[in-house]
Amino acid sequence: MKKTIYKILLGISCLALALFLASLMFGWKGFPGPFLIAFFTCLAFGVRGNEFLRSFSYTIMILAAVSVSMFYPHLFIQWGGFRLEAAIVPLLQIIMFGMGSQMSFRDFAGVVKMPRGVLIGLTCQFTIMPFLGFAIASTFGFPPEIAAGIILVGSSPSGLASNVMSFIAKANLALSVTLTAVATMLAPLITPSLMKLLAGQFVPVNFWEMMLGIINIVILPIVAGLMFNAVAYGRENRKSMSIQALVYFLIISGKNIILYRTAGVEIGEAAVELLKDLGWFLVLPVLGALAFKHRARGNREYLDSAMALLSMAGIGVIIVVITAAGRDSLLDIGFLLILACLLHNCTGYLLGYWICRLAGMDERSCRTIGLEVGMQNGGLASGIAMQMGKVATIGLAPAVFGPMMNITGSSLATWWRGKPANGSTSEPGTPGPAE
Repeated sequence: MKKTIYKILLGISCLALALFLASLMFGWKGFPGPFLIAFFTCLAFGVRGNEFLRSFSYTIMILAAVSVSMFYPHLFIQWGGFRLEAAIVPLLQIIMFGMGSQMSFRDFAGVVKMPRGVLIGLTCQFTIMPFLGFAIASTFGFPPEIAAGIILVGSSPSGLASNVMSFIAKANLALSVTLTAVATMLAPLITPSLMKLLAGQFVPVNFWEMMLGIINIVILPIVAGLMFNAVAYGRENRKSMSIQALVYFLIISGKNIILYRTAGVEIGEAAVELLKDLGWFLVLPVLGALAFKHRARGNREYLDSAMALLSMAGIGVIIVVITAAGRDSLLDIGFLLILACLLHNCTGYLLGYWICRLAGMDERSCRTIGLEVGMQNGGLASGIAMQMGKVATIGLAPAVFGPMMNITGSSLATWWRGKPANGSTSEPGTPGPAE
């Protein structure tokens, strides 16, 4: 029965595509939008009947939502007196909390276990994509803020999507998780520095403001997630939890010291902000973890499912809102921007992989670093664009790059999965994907 439904949906999607193309050819006003939306929507559910194509279902659904925002942008600009772009940062913080809740303090131990792989991976991550983004933005001759958006994507760290693709590709998952964790923690320092260096000629870049924005969007929510993980699952002893709590307290305090020293706030305001951050990102996660431990008995399947669903929905909303805000710019340079992002993404895979091969790394680690380099945290880049007040222009490249990298990353990971990854990891003590 299900197979029949999937076939019917695929048939409807083909019909909708034919009608969309006919409406363009014959100038049927008012029809192209609904037909294109119907095509992507039916296709998104129809491909779920195919084992290989079902991994693209979410991305196709995002394309359906983007189609709605392109044809009916007013639906995603403002509801009543609330501008929807104001939801971008809170959604990103929830997504980053979910990322932190899937990690533990031990994930950072990979730096000690795999120093060579981590060093090569981070070097590739923060050199290839930023400078490649600068070269592409300059070559294509985009307007300054669009060009800055491409550089911003390249200057961002990798995200959780690269971990998923590394698992599918039978790559070195432990190295992938470590690289994502370390690159994310380094982002408040490295991303603003790269933006100042490479994008400063296109748009004004305030280093300290961008650093504080990244700390608020990424670091503090991840800290909250790590603390939640430590308390909820009972895998840490008291000494470890005390050390972690102290480290996270120092991180939160450090953010507020930077705020006090650079943003011109009074010491009283900084103290209030510190107390708010401690409440939101340290005390509340602990209380939430205790409640979760009591209600769910530490069963992380509940949290994993909820956070995965929330993250996918959040990313979808962010992309749709940015698309609606930047619709006019997309209509002007949409094809070129798609081409630029595709070139940026695929060249990142290529250079990341082959530089590691030339460095003599094993196949699994080469695959991992190739995916880590090519797949960026588009959500973080969108949040930074929002903080800069340029979500409709600087935010366009991240909005295009995100769905595209999921398509290319899924394809590459699936192709690699069918090919043997000869050789063991070059670093001793590295766990495999199953661990």
